[in-house]
Amino acid sequence: MKQYEIVIKPVSGFGTPLKGDTLFGHFCWQAVYDDGLLDGGLTKWLEVYAQRPFAVFSSAFPRLGEGKDIWYALKRPELPLSWFLGNMQKDKADFIDSRKKLKKARWLAVKNALRLNWEHAELWTDSYLQKKCRCLLNPEMLRQMQSAESTEFEIEFSQPHNSISRLTQTTGSGGMFAPYVKINRHYYPESRLAIFVLVDEDAVNSTRLCKGLERMGMWGYGRDASTGLGRFTLVECNEIPFPDVSDANAAYMMGPSVPAPGSFQNAWFSPFVRFGRHGDRLAVSSNPFKNPVIMADDAAVYQPSSPQAFALPYWGVSVTGVSKAQPGAVTQGYAPYLPFRLETIHETNIPLFD
Repeated sequence: MKQYEIVIKPVSGFGTPLKGDTLFGHFCWQAVYDDGLLDGGLTKWLEVYAQRPFAVFSSAFPRLGEGKDIWYALKRPELPLSWFLGNMQKDKADFIDSRKKLKKARWLAVKNALRLNWEHAELWTDSYLQKKCRCLLNPEMLRQMQSAESTEFEIEFSQPHNSISRLTQTTGSGGMFAPYVKINRHYYPESRLAIFVLVDEDAVNSTRLCKGLERMGMWGYGRDASTGLGRFTLVECNEIPFPDVSDANAAYMMGPSVPAPGSFQNAWFSPFVRFGRHGDRLAVSSNPFKNPVIMADDAAVYQPSSPQAFALPYWGVSVTGVSKAQPGAVTQGYAPYLPFRLETIHETNIPLFD
């Protein structure tokens, strides 16, 4: 397999978070309509996906800087807060204050996204990440943003909608024609997001991978793409080497994952239920919904039961049997990971910026 870093620039709001399993589903739909996107076609590769995944997508993470001075803002690992505080000898009041500050720092900033080096990592709050992003704005846009009240890199807001009855030409006070709202999200202006993708070179190369993502960004990603949401452009596509796993004993997951039973001895994660639904033409079929899948969210940390787990650049399993409307459908239970050395107690304090 080969690994690529895809850098995208959001140009609209999003109705669906940019998570790895959903990006995989969108790429599969691109392959449905373009037989040349995957060598041999999508059906061939879905049949062997459980043993040989042709593509594994990470979620999207903020990327700042250029050249050799590049920072990636990853979600803070789902490790206990006490681990980040290390062997701090503090009284109870200081310890509680440190925990409060740590809860706000939900970003782990690293310079080398292929390996978690705790000696060079930093913890950032949303407001500090936004300050870093302001450096990317040109003077005119910066002046326009001076009055912005939000201090977050990513904001959510309620978008009102109306369903209109064509018989009465009005909305109703209840039922299917009642006004409703949906939650949309916007990124800070001029933001860059990095998506890490593992591909089987026998199935797809970098040119076709980027072609599929470009189309995805052009036509829209996720919910309400037909109304203009989910648009992005591709900025860069670079092949990157696999990380060194020689002394690693833990894995930081860069997307939602479903670990194989018995594959780990310790795990820290936030579970969530993926109430999936089909996209494209199956979204308007008589049965657009998939069976729910319980997954571990981004930033899960696993300690494998065997060192052989690091022989592959991804972690997890393929999830099948998720659809009655399309029996061959699969869900990406895999995710790329960052290897690192997890000690029982973190000895030093990671700098926190707010």
